[in-house]
Amino acid sequence: MITPVTLFKSLADETRLKSILLITQEKELCVCELQHALDESQPKISRHLAQLKQIGLLQDRRNGKWVYYRMHDDLSGWVNEIIALALTNNANFLSTASESLFAMGDRPTRIASCCET
Repeated sequence: MITPVTLFKSLADETRLKSILLITQEKELCVCELQHALDESQPKISRHLAQLKQIGLLQDRRNGKWVYYRMHDDLSGWVNEIIALALTNNANFLSTASESLFAMGDRPTRIASCCET
């Protein structure tokens, strides 16, 4: 179970916060999509996603050699509500990352992926 302290500490980092908001917005994203949207390296994105998974905010799904992340199915209502409110009320904070993700030309189809390289 996620405590308020754990949640707010995990969301205090900009990369983790933007990752959570983008994943909430898109329902599911792979590392390469977050890499493109946030203009960060694969190791940095993967490290932050691992931290979010470890505390129970995210869960992953493998499709071949690719990993897709989504919000954990068993999150408490208050956690989902806080994240939804942050997403709804902070469009400017996420606008550049959302635009970059939308402009990504080779987004994965959940079968084949941009992560093949």
